[in-house]
Amino acid sequence: MNSRRGTAATPRTPVQQAALLVGAVFLLLGVLGFIPGITTDYDSLRFAEHDSEAKLLGLFQVSVLHNLVHVLFGLAGLSMARTASAARSFLIVGGVIYLVLWLYGLFIDHDSSANFVPFNTAANWLHFALGVTMIALGYLLGRRRAVR
Repeated sequence: MNSRRGTAATPRTPVQQAALLVGAVFLLLGVLGFIPGITTDYDSLRFAEHDSEAKLLGLFQVSVLHNLVHVLFGLAGLSMARTASAARSFLIVGGVIYLVLWLYGLFIDHDSSANFVPFNTAANWLHFALGVTMIALGYLLGRRRAVR
């Protein structure tokens, strides 16, 4: 006798699929931030300082804290993709967080201790794009129902 209930898995809604994809990408980027070669100037990687010159893909300034946040954010997305309402919340709230990070990165002095994540211009504009995209996905896909 099969210990599972039912015979078919419930299909994921589009918003769940989007949260799963976004979560997986964040998890991957967080892990890649710890790999020398994919992260240039890896020997200058710092825990949480503006003078970390390590750059993911040679473009986005990262630190140990930055990478860990990406890993945790990715795990949250994977976990919250289990239900449509949680997936929608992940995308919308996560998008708002990224827009706040974008604003923070715009207004702080990149050479000051306030830039503890750290941010650079490329990361700032990536945060903007992520924020807008995640919010749009949450709102647009969160209203749809899975096709059965």
